[in-house]
Amino acid sequence: MKKGIHPEYRDVVFHDLSSDFKFKTRSTIQTKDNIEFEGATYPLVKIEVSSQSHPFYTGKNMLLDTAGRVDKFRKRYGVKPAATTEEA
Repeated sequence: MKKGIHPEYRDVVFHDLSSDFKFKTRSTIQTKDNIEFEGATYPLVKIEVSSQSHPFYTGKNMLLDTAGRVDKFRKRYGVKPAATTEEA
C-alpha cells in the first residue's frame, strides 16, 4: 500500500438514536464527536437506524395507511374509483 493516501482505519462507536443502542466497530468515517465507551474514548457517529431499530431485524412491521392516502387523494382531486369487472 502507498503511504499517505489511505484514510485512517480506527475503532468508532455508532449510536442508534431511535433505540439508544451503541456498538463499536472499525471504520474510516470522519467525525467531530467523541464518547466514553467501555472505559476508552472513541469517535462517535450518530445514526437513525441500526439492526436494533430496523423493522426487518426486529420483526416489528410498520403499518402504513395506504388505503387512507388513496381515499384522501381521490377526495381532494375528485378522481372516481375505476369500475371493476363485476360492475361492468
